[in-house]
Amino acid sequence: MTAADSGPDGGLVVLPVRGVPEVRAADDLAALLVTAAAADPGVGGLRDGDVLVVTQKVVSKAEDRLVAVDPDDPLSHKPLVEHESVRILRRRGDLIISETKHGFVCANAGIDLSNIERGWAALLPVDPDRSARRLRDGIRGKAGVTLAVIVSDTFGRAWRRGVTDVAIGCAGIAAVVDLRGTTDAMGRELQVTEIAVVDELTAAADLVMGKATNVAAAVIRGVDPSWFREGSVRDEIVRSPAEDLFR
Repeated sequence: MTAADSGPDGGLVVLPVRGVPEVRAADDLAALLVTAAAADPGVGGLRDGDVLVVTQKVVSKAEDRLVAVDPDDPLSHKPLVEHESVRILRRRGDLIISETKHGFVCANAGIDLSNIERGWAALLPVDPDRSARRLRDGIRGKAGVTLAVIVSDTFGRAWRRGVTDVAIGCAGIAAVVDLRGTTDAMGRELQVTEIAVVDELTAAADLVMGKATNVAAAVIRGVDPSWFREGSVRDEIVRSPAEDLFR
């Protein structure tokens, strides 16, 4: 079995997609990803049943979600945080924890200055689920393959140190797999178990993409076929305030 292959019982294979060029506004991101995956010998092109994880940063660049900021003022992006937030939850020094228009609770409304040319800030896509659907449909039209797409971003977590990548948008894959009503290995019925599979897949993909390697996408193969359906991060993962004990 080569690095680009996986069998039905062979577990997951996670492959970086190298060679995606610098993305600019209005670029055809689907075409760039298809071309890069085909040229990368470790990937061997996109295939039916793949899960393609793409960083928010390149999606935001393609969708022209970059905003100019003062390169000499490290706080010049803070007014953008206020604009992109529907509610400020916490402030500590320069750090703002806010709720975005998407319903995400995160630092600085997800606005990022890393891996962006000096003097610019990247905003989150307006609708990351829609962004994922457009990429999925564009790839299907160009490469003739049916796959799933996840848009990833880096989030911190309450009560735990360190950051990890999570899904902010998805298409063609369940965001959550509901195991309630099934039984565990001891035969007990599961009452509350819902698995955020897109977050788990995204975190796995980040291990091969990294934060400073300029790898903007990864392919995951061997994913359970039963997970492939229409999905939505906003509808399935984001908790409503009525269900949230901490807002």
